[in-house]
Amino acid sequence: MAQTNILLEAGTNELEIVEFYLDEPAVEGSHYQGYYGVNVAKVLEIIRMPQVTEMPEVSHPCVLGAFNQRSHIIPLVDLSMWLGKKRVEKEPPKVIVTEFNKVTTAFLVSGVTRIHRISWEEVEPPNRFVSTLSGDSITGVVKMEDRIIFILDLEKIVADLNPSLGLRLDESIVWEKSENYKALVADDSTLVREMLKDLLQKAGFIVETVHNGKQAWDRLEQLRNLATQNGKPIWDYVNVLVSDIEMPSMDGHNLTLRVKQDPVLRKLPVMLFSSLITDKLRHKGDSVGADEQISKPEVSRLALRAKDLIAKYMEESE
Repeated sequence: MAQTNILLEAGTNELEIVEFYLDEPAVEGSHYQGYYGVNVAKVLEIIRMPQVTEMPEVSHPCVLGAFNQRSHIIPLVDLSMWLGKKRVEKEPPKVIVTEFNKVTTAFLVSGVTRIHRISWEEVEPPNRFVSTLSGDSITGVVKMEDRIIFILDLEKIVADLNPSLGLRLDESIVWEKSENYKALVADDSTLVREMLKDLLQKAGFIVETVHNGKQAWDRLEQLRNLATQNGKPIWDYVNVLVSDIEMPSMDGHNLTLRVKQDPVLRKLPVMLFSSLITDKLRHKGDSVGADEQISKPEVSRLALRAKDLIAKYMEESE
């Protein structure tokens, strides 16, 4: 896909999504179109249905096989089947080829409509009913004039299909637990939040979690005000911010920019932990002042770097 201006900007709290749809049968006999979206930054290209070769020992029937694209073997996932829906083929389907977490995966869909540029403020978190219905595979809801677009958590789908790609802590590292550093973690994925909390606690951190950048900013403002009122350093309340990038209401880049522009909070190390950390997009985190950017699922590196950054900041503030 052609690179657009949004990929060159950071801190605007905006994103571009590729809108696509799945054709489904309806009870009355006519068909129904469900609309979904994925961040443009994760999309390599959109192609016609390729020739697919079956893969041996596939753990889930939604993996239709794999195809060869410019010397790369790419698995193809039937998105309708994953979501528990029956796809009606009214026209030749499309395939969305994605790349995130250093993994390339293709998804079979009915068709692609257009690209939307929107603010993260327009992306609402899914309610409990929507989350349950989709197997927690939807992270955001965008309400258009004539339809609703569901933002899919493709990382969760890929990790569920291949558990080895999920978050994990390096068992060979002996973690010191004496520092009791306080970490604030912002991520819209329930699974990632709980896993990050558990893994960082094993690495010796006291962890508080929030669901998005807006909640993280509100909490940081509370802690900043407490520190100021009590004449204490911000370190007494929080030592590091770990944030995802893609989140409803406020994304990680905008959150980082706000923190680094605040005279008190700027002393706090900010680490972006996201599937969008790639060589092409790393400059966006740099431009808003992120202290470190680590691609999922490298949790052990995240914990080690967090301790190094905290020690560095605290030493510089003495």
